[in-house]
Amino acid sequence: MLDLYRTTLGETAMAHLRHGGIFGASKILCRFSTEATQILTRSLENFADVTPDFEWNDAKPYTEIPGPKPVPFLGNTWRFLPYIGDFKIEEVDKVSKRLHKKYGNVVKIGGLLGRPDMVFLYDADEIERVFRSEEKMPHRPSMPSLNYYKHVLRKDFFGEDAGVIAVHGESWYNFRSKVQQVMLQPRTAKLYIGAVQEASEAFVQRVKKVRNYKDETPDHFLNEIHKWSLESIARVALDVRLGCLDDDAPLETQELIDAVNVFFKNVGVLELKVPFWKLFNTPTWLKYVKALDTIVEITSKHTNAALARTKTKEITGDAKSEPSLLERLLAMDTGVKIATILALDLFLVGIDTTSNAVASVIYQLALHPEKQRKLYEEVSTVLPPPGKPIEAKHVEEMKYLKACIKETLRMYPVVIGNGRCMTKDTVIGGYQIPEGVQIVFQHYVISNQDKYFPGSEEFLPERWMTGRDFNHGVKHAFASLPFGYGRRMCLGRRFAELEMIIVLAKVIQSFKLEYHYDKLDYHIDPMYTPNGPLRIKMIDR
Repeated sequence: MLDLYRTTLGETAMAHLRHGGIFGASKILCRFSTEATQILTRSLENFADVTPDFEWNDAKPYTEIPGPKPVPFLGNTWRFLPYIGDFKIEEVDKVSKRLHKKYGNVVKIGGLLGRPDMVFLYDADEIERVFRSEEKMPHRPSMPSLNYYKHVLRKDFFGEDAGVIAVHGESWYNFRSKVQQVMLQPRTAKLYIGAVQEASEAFVQRVKKVRNYKDETPDHFLNEIHKWSLESIARVALDVRLGCLDDDAPLETQELIDAVNVFFKNVGVLELKVPFWKLFNTPTWLKYVKALDTIVEITSKHTNAALARTKTKEITGDAKSEPSLLERLLAMDTGVKIATILALDLFLVGIDTTSNAVASVIYQLALHPEKQRKLYEEVSTVLPPPGKPIEAKHVEEMKYLKACIKETLRMYPVVIGNGRCMTKDTVIGGYQIPEGVQIVFQHYVISNQDKYFPGSEEFLPERWMTGRDFNHGVKHAFASLPFGYGRRMCLGRRFAELEMIIVLAKVIQSFKLEYHYDKLDYHIDPMYTPNGPLRIKMIDR
């Protein structure tokens, strides 16, 4: 009888596999007893490592995926060349929209010199399938330039523990396993509310100093937000006050911000255009390496100083402040090298991303005064008076503020796409996708479609609130993923969210925001950001 039960379960699993793959079959787990579930789970695990022959054979060949045709010798790389190409890196958002409109939900960009084919995916269901079935060590699309820098050019510094960016396989998995307990627990992030509040209040005071006689922020306002982001990261990661927002801020803080900008501005050029840097030292490559060397040098200096202070604390027993992330990792016996490289990665990718997100939210709130009024009502009700400490309960209660952040990142995600490099032959969107192909999830295009977000062109934070009209709701959980998803989700997500919530709350508590110029378009520079100076009128409350 038990054998018959097992046979029936196996046939049921096979039926679901045929029609919905691993993801479809997993939906029947809850219908069976514990023993039956274990049997089915083992059956599914046997199928998880390979695409079933029947699914592969039923799919369309890879060669039939539509997309722009490559030309002899230059493939599709010519499209990214200046003057003759029709794919401008700073307008990838518009290029992606064009490709989706012309070719549909699955688009192949083949024939890219020095790199694998890319397949653009515009279907949230298919993105969910890829994420749900990802293996233990999923691969992001590679960054050959950063990979070469970490593993060849500066191998003496990085060694085997090269962090999580441009790292894959066992090296990535071992590093991530050692740091994710500290990085991804919400309760850990909340321990740093006080440090983030201090940096945010310093930013508010900085805004008051740099405004002009019209109470408008200067053309370099985004750089001031970069300074706040750097100060926040330093407080959390190293428990150090850099003084980025002081009038006499150290020159090296601006050098670090500039270096991070150079890194991001040039990585796209090195990855998508003809990779001459692999043959000789091009000017772009040399600027790129110099920027990374600057980042490593400055962050290493502050990390080493933080390590020295940690040893002093251990000797003297002085522990007045909350331990930094560096100290927490050291307490877990992860080793000095792991803690040092994690701090470097946080500085490398945490400055521009968080600051551009904050700038975008400020801009959207200035454009939508009615939403700003509603947010001010919440902040005035929830936050303690200026100068009083913010607590975890206050952060939890600012639900409309969180909705404003989510809605801004839906419409204008600072990173407009994410992806995976296929480590096995896979069927996606009805097509055979061979191992090694890079699948790029086009989140910006997807999250601005009415079928996933009704009235998608409208800035509507209410769609993220519970108990609202479903017609303005969120139709698919995988249609907007600004921090990614799964095993390679943004490692600094919890801290970035906390930093954004607190600084935006302090800004709205202190200022009424207005914008009186032509509406700005968005572009890639190097994050997805408003194209033009953010002259925000910030009026004291």
